[in-house]
Amino acid sequence: MDQQPVPAICLTAGVRPQSDMSKELLMLPIHTILHPTDFSTPSKSAFDLACAVARDYDARLVVVHVKPPQMMGGEVHALITTPEEVDRELRGELDKFQPHDASTKIERVLKEGDAGTEILRTAKEISSDVIVMGTHGRTGLSRLFMGSVAEAVSRKAHCPVLTVKHPFLETSSGEPAA
Repeated sequence: MDQQPVPAICLTAGVRPQSDMSKELLMLPIHTILHPTDFSTPSKSAFDLACAVARDYDARLVVVHVKPPQMMGGEVHALITTPEEVDRELRGELDKFQPHDASTKIERVLKEGDAGTEILRTAKEISSDVIVMGTHGRTGLSRLFMGSVAEAVSRKAHCPVLTVKHPFLETSSGEPAA
């Protein structure tokens, strides 16, 4: 993966309502970030943002991919390769996710099952403080038929969920656009 500058954001929990200083912000404590990936372009953009947040907060980054449950006899893929070969291939894809800053603490996890359910379960297991994930931005009938993992996770997660739809645009100088 390219090593390009990534825009950083300041995540805050909001303004303290009982404070005399109405502008006093509370920083959202971020120690663990979960980044679910389906290896898509929006997911890779979300990974870049997750890396930037992990770097800025000195947080642990956990990258998870959820493979669908094995189907009995219905999958051509299953006829060609063994489940172990599929797992090895997916772990290889996960290993390609390298943070831009070598000091970022990163873990990679492969799960099997329903994507939304496993992402939510993993978020609780690791006590994630924020989930940073890509979204395809489907609407209308395609969303109705395909569902939205990002929407399901956003609705049910115990922590904030930051979704990223498109790759970050860059200026001619190579810097991220504001």
